[in-house]
Amino acid sequence: MSRKRFASVWDAIEDSAVDAASMRLRSEIANEVIERLRMRKVTQSKAAVLLGVTQPRISDLMRGRLDLFSLDSLVDMADRAGLQTRLVVRPKRAA
Repeated sequence: MSRKRFASVWDAIEDSAVDAASMRLRSEIANEVIERLRMRKVTQSKAAVLLGVTQPRISDLMRGRLDLFSLDSLVDMADRAGLQTRLVVRPKRAA
């Protein structure tokens, strides 16, 4: 039996390369936002006020429910958390 290798967990679990790429970007931003909130040691209620969302949205974020967030909303939350985001676009590597 041969084992298939994936560049990321998203490549393994998403149905398409497009979906995997989107989830990869969302997870990178979400992880940074979560880390920033943990460093600040704020409650979910205070985090919600800081990021301009509801407390249940913060709960979804902390539980890793990235399917509920658009890339735009995560970029906005990152900005409100004091993070700068940057997207790098380059040609795909040959397989």
